[in-house]
Amino acid sequence: LSKSLPKMNMSVQTPLRLLDLAGMHLLRDDVLAFSALEQLPVELFPPLFTEAFNGRHTEILKAMVQAWPFVRLPLGGLIDLPHVGPLQAVLEALDVLLVQKVCSSRCKLRVLDLRDTGHNFWSMYSGASTHRCTSSGRAPVAEPRSMTKQHVAPLKVFIELSLKKRTLDNFLTYLLRWVEQRKASIHLCCKKLKIVSMPIDNIMKVLSMVQLDCIQEVQVSCTWNLFTLATFAPFLGHMSNLQRLRLFPIHVSAFKKQEHDHIVQITSQFQRLGHLQDLHLESPSFLEGQLISWFLPRCLTTTLDNLSITNCQLTESDLTHLSQCPNICQLKCLELNGVTLMDFNPELLQVLLKKVAATLQELYLDQCGIQDSQFEAILPSLSCCSQLRSLSLCGNILSMAIMEKMLQQTSGLSCLSQEWYPAPQESYSSQGILLEGRLPQLQAELLEILRDLGQPRTIWLTFSGCLYQKFSSGHLEGN
Repeated sequence: LSKSLPKMNMSVQTPLRLLDLAGMHLLRDDVLAFSALEQLPVELFPPLFTEAFNGRHTEILKAMVQAWPFVRLPLGGLIDLPHVGPLQAVLEALDVLLVQKVCSSRCKLRVLDLRDTGHNFWSMYSGASTHRCTSSGRAPVAEPRSMTKQHVAPLKVFIELSLKKRTLDNFLTYLLRWVEQRKASIHLCCKKLKIVSMPIDNIMKVLSMVQLDCIQEVQVSCTWNLFTLATFAPFLGHMSNLQRLRLFPIHVSAFKKQEHDHIVQITSQFQRLGHLQDLHLESPSFLEGQLISWFLPRCLTTTLDNLSITNCQLTESDLTHLSQCPNICQLKCLELNGVTLMDFNPELLQVLLKKVAATLQELYLDQCGIQDSQFEAILPSLSCCSQLRSLSLCGNILSMAIMEKMLQQTSGLSCLSQEWYPAPQESYSSQGILLEGRLPQLQAELLEILRDLGQPRTIWLTFSGCLYQKFSSGHLEGN
């Protein structure tokens, strides 16, 4: 080893560690590296693997994968996923592990993680971190070196799926082809699925390769028609451990029997989501008029923590059924932004808030058209929400008098720490123009109200054009 030490000016450069020198020497001699793997200390595997990976020592890389002494190989923390090349050697090594009946007892590899994780794992052994590896993620240092027969369970391959392009990229195409040829011995796993712009045919191709019961979060950010959502629904129904679902606008033409059949198909799959906790429906026009009364009671089989229904038209019947729905009795977050409530009976919101008063932590009613009389009617119910932490009423029309009542009646909510309200109606002219001369006077009045309440409190006021003003019982700051 001493003959291979690099020459260096010790007064200028920091001397390399013995670990680094040993790794450099092994990588210069493939035969020595192969023979040393069975005796190599576990702590040397990660730094040597990193050097072999970055230096493209393909054969040593394959040999290290087949002798990997950890349960998990967090490869995603080392590679740039769109490029297939760095991954190919690892997959070829895995092929050997998957087909051979006899393998090294040292190899503990059961999970290949291609997500952008594992940075702490690599830095732990590189000397960049002082943390020590715990036994949960690694094999014992002292272990048999013999070749033994052992049952090989399916290898789990974790990836991140954000389907943004119209065609599959090189990496995903290569990986899916590799998984498809080894379905019996590979479980392709994904916890978070995001769909932005990919055609439904390609989406179906990808999902047919994935263990759907591993998916915990789904976000569909593109605009689909009802037929596309119905095509996707059977895959959704197999995501038995799904916890969070966000569906953005679904385009609907004139209501026809065929579209009714699509809705039935969609809702039948929702019924299979036994672990759903967070449901976000953005502009769900395909369910307007029957959103709550027909959809939620038939689709939800669990109690929700978070419910968001935004930018749509709800009927009074919808709100009535929402307040009666047993699945929302323990809501922590309710968001109805962009839902027009201008002509609604405020008693419907009263009942709804009373039902969730013991658990509700976040309430968002932005751009709902709420006016003084309605808000005054729901204030007593709002003041009973003892766990409320965040409250937003931006974009509504509230007078200074109602705001004063609101600040007073919510002063007893000890958890309330984030508050966003519209600037008082008196801040604007009859044409809706912000009156700059009137604004300082209203600011002073609001500050005086906060000080009189005798409890430290900060609120944000929103003006036209999305400008914000921060008010505190101790000071005033402008943005």
